[in-house]
Amino acid sequence: MAARRAPPLIFPAAAKHTATVIFVHGLGDTGYGWATAVENWRRRQRLDEVKFILPHAPRIPVTAFALSGKVDDIRKDQDEKGILQSREYFNELIQAEIDSSIPASRIVLGGFSQGGAISLFSGLTAKVKLAGIVALSSYLPLDSKFADFAKESDLNHQTPILMCHGDADQVVPFGLGKISFEVLKSQNFNIAMKVYPDMPHSACVEELDEVVGFLRARLPHEGDKKSEL
Repeated sequence: MAARRAPPLIFPAAAKHTATVIFVHGLGDTGYGWATAVENWRRRQRLDEVKFILPHAPRIPVTAFALSGKVDDIRKDQDEKGILQSREYFNELIQAEIDSSIPASRIVLGGFSQGGAISLFSGLTAKVKLAGIVALSSYLPLDSKFADFAKESDLNHQTPILMCHGDADQVVPFGLGKISFEVLKSQNFNIAMKVYPDMPHSACVEELDEVVGFLRARLPHEGDKKSEL
């Protein structure tokens, strides 16, 4: 049986709602952990047409994401059932936005740490083509089986992906993120990776600015189109 989840934290669009970002927190955190970052994104940049959804993960066994800081342990100790349940939940969130008249092409899925890992896996195997995928301090889970999962849906092969990672990360090693990047790059996914020197398992201002730039590029203000008519 799937774990119960609290309703996600919602930041409604400040203007007419034309796009949605679903951003998933890391292990041991809640959606509130990224509320300040979202508030800053909304205040500083032209993202006023964007609704932000910050899901709260259920309490799941740590073995689902054994973030020990060791590459081999993380790749070995993965709970496939739990990962697929999380993917199903995020697919439901995406579908709910589509049902409320937001096209998939105006939805970005992203997250930090385990949230970024699930976002990367869920986004790349989604049944709809998304606007973009963001993975911060994370990696591609179930990478040994990913080719099989990708066969279920290949709609997001050219969807832009932004990976960001600190090279001093002791929780999700930079090397693991780099392996995931190289695996996807070798399969011709549309992926870019930004590396932040001396950054541990956290975020920095430069990284968050990079995310804002990515969101603005993938979810342009539709009011701009109207002003050109």
